[in-house]
Amino acid sequence: MLTRSDIEAARLRIRNSIYLSPCAYSETFSRLTGNKIFFKLENLQMTGSFKERGALNRLMLLSEQERNQGVIAASAGNHAQGVAYHATRLGIRSTICMPETTPLIKVSSTKDYGAEVILFGANYDEAYEEARRRCDAESLTFVHPFNDEAVIAGQGTLGLELLEQEPNLEAIVVPIGGGGLIAGIACAAKAINPKIQIIGVQTSRLPSMQNAVAEGAPIKLPAAITIADGIAVRKAGSLTLPLVQKYVDDIVTVDEEEIANAILLLLEREKTVAEGAGAAPIAALLNHKTSLQNKKVAVLISGGNIDVNVLSRIIERGLVKDGRLVRLQLHVPDQTSALQAVMGIIANLRAKVMGISHERAYHGVNLDQTILDITLETRGPAHIDELVSALQAASHRVERIM
Repeated sequence: MLTRSDIEAARLRIRNSIYLSPCAYSETFSRLTGNKIFFKLENLQMTGSFKERGALNRLMLLSEQERNQGVIAASAGNHAQGVAYHATRLGIRSTICMPETTPLIKVSSTKDYGAEVILFGANYDEAYEEARRRCDAESLTFVHPFNDEAVIAGQGTLGLELLEQEPNLEAIVVPIGGGGLIAGIACAAKAINPKIQIIGVQTSRLPSMQNAVAEGAPIKLPAAITIADGIAVRKAGSLTLPLVQKYVDDIVTVDEEEIANAILLLLEREKTVAEGAGAAPIAALLNHKTSLQNKKVAVLISGGNIDVNVLSRIIERGLVKDGRLVRLQLHVPDQTSALQAVMGIIANLRAKVMGISHERAYHGVNLDQTILDITLETRGPAHIDELVSALQAASHRVERIM
């Protein structure tokens, strides 16, 4: 089983090529969670996530023959980029099998880091099987994203860093997919301070490690789609599970809305871009999924590689949820003066029109009427109520579209 000495050795190998990410105190999130919160910002690594730590440690342990033959991996994102970047830097040929559904930006980034990308299959499992087939056929070395002791040791260097940066930490909250990150961190941190609490966080749609701990063995879950694609692992690792059983104190889950809200809060309040997996730990704290209270807590922001289209949708949904964006439908006379009157009310109340359309043929509208579908930027729920009341007072029928 992995030991602290393995992690210390990994740190010596990779320390000159991995960014020592900051562990920044957050006044805002400390207040929101009732704990003293420190963010370990692994989203600032060269490839945008912690994954390059384990990938680099594995690559540096290759024999000369293995280096000459090349490596292969299966990944839909962060592991792919970590392997590609450091393999190229070390002069090692790399091949990455990615699902055909992988977002173009992740494919392009992996190619830009120097890897040959093979798009295969509808999901990670099919890409993984193709990578294994090519590995055997071409005598390549497979770099597993989590079920490899060298990879786990590389991720564990984060545990050493955290307790050097903040020696009095009482807890560390970590996202869990296959378990490589939390297994390495927990092993390192518990060796230094056996009393420190290690809390894992999974998406409720794929609680593979939580199930594995409950059952005492890895269980393969049905496929599911989640915003936290970086921890969307259907089966926990056979090497990571024993470490989690030994060192991790608790595993909790968060749902999609909780993760999305955490992404938005990190962006807006902390000016930090986090992907779904990276935001899951703070989502757990914000929604009181753990028993932590008045503790000094490190939170792993494990990565920031979020698709900008997904981020845009999260921002828009968050604005709606906060009452800063609202869509109203008004039944008004089909006359220019009616539109002018509505716009006058909105202008007087200082709301901002983000979009407007007329509908004359649907919704059972009378021939002399039209429906105005208006999207407004507002100051919040009270401002929306004020707008609706003013429009109703002007004899307009108003419906709020949710």
